[in-house]
Amino acid sequence: MKLIKREEYLNKLINVIGTPDIKVITGIRRSGKSKLLEEFKKYISRTVKENNIIHINYNLSKFKNLKNYDALVEYVESNYKEGAENFILIDEVQMCEDFEKAINGFHAEEKYDIYITGSNAFLMSSDLATLFTGRTFKIEVYPFSFKEFQNYYEYNDIQEAFDKYVYEGGMSGSYLYKTQEEKYQYIKDIFDTLIVRDIKQKYKIRNTDIIQNLTDFLMDNISNLTSANNIAHVLSSNNVSITDKTINNYIEYLCNAFAFYKIKRYDIKGKKLLSTQNKYYLADQSFRYAMLGTSNMDYGRIYENIVAIELLRRGYEVYIGTLYKKEIDFVAQKQGKKIYIQVSDDISSENTFNREIDSLLKIQDAYPKVVIARTRHDTYQYEGIDIVDIANWLSEETDLK
Repeated sequence: MKLIKREEYLNKLINVIGTPDIKVITGIRRSGKSKLLEEFKKYISRTVKENNIIHINYNLSKFKNLKNYDALVEYVESNYKEGAENFILIDEVQMCEDFEKAINGFHAEEKYDIYITGSNAFLMSSDLATLFTGRTFKIEVYPFSFKEFQNYYEYNDIQEAFDKYVYEGGMSGSYLYKTQEEKYQYIKDIFDTLIVRDIKQKYKIRNTDIIQNLTDFLMDNISNLTSANNIAHVLSSNNVSITDKTINNYIEYLCNAFAFYKIKRYDIKGKKLLSTQNKYYLADQSFRYAMLGTSNMDYGRIYENIVAIELLRRGYEVYIGTLYKKEIDFVAQKQGKKIYIQVSDDISSENTFNREIDSLLKIQDAYPKVVIARTRHDTYQYEGIDIVDIANWLSEETDLK
């Protein structure tokens, strides 16, 4: 399999070498966490002179006898080297019984630099403080970005590459398959495993049909404002009996497993978060096509999903903006800076263009305002608003100004 270096994630790991934190690599299944750990291991071997790497990958059969607390502790302690910098790298740590007890013990000894990956359902952000008594440093790994997709396939034509990326997405394991049908079957299997193995096992869900109906609804409604009440009403009309509370719980499980990302609403004028209705975006747009088919491409929604995930990937806090009953697709904030963003498929018609810029023009503050659309042109301005081609923006390393 062809590999590309994911420098941004690797650098994050390099920057925390020697800190006392427990480094936790999270992200949706098959997003490249294991490959990242392997690259990090190579970096340590090359650059740390007196290194001792204790690397355990529970996906490999040779480590099958280390899947309990006592065996793991004995193995690590027996491989410790006095006078060296000792690194513990454990892949799929949740496959060891009482893994949290072992990791906490290693951390308490203050003689190991610890890095772990694991199934998202067992290493979710909300659980980290409970699982580990020491401070954790989380690195969230996303599916391939458009720029990584370009690098992998070595595309020269950005627009052609973007057409392919919209369909294929960033689940790089699918790139090994030749036909679109085979690619989508691989992606569907990932999502089915996430539902059946991770979420069902973690939360002891007996009936996976209900959560499958919920995921189908959320996939079909990406970029739409959603509430538990609305979902319950729609599912009930389809003879699916489910309560608001159960819906909220299941959505939380899906978000904890990084299948979806919840984006809250933000009142621009009142400068406060709103508690009603949110939007949910898929970790990768290819899941929608693999699970629901491509009969309804709905490019506008897909582009919005791609932009939402890219903003999160670039480290922004992301919200849905509301102003005078109008919606701003995204309010993105980072390091004291704020950007207002509208996303569209085609703004070539005057009506569509005016609709997209109208909400932005009503914002009174001086923060940057941007329309990201499929223009196929270089960036230009209209009344202070940047009009940016989505493929060009995704392929750039610089942030929005």
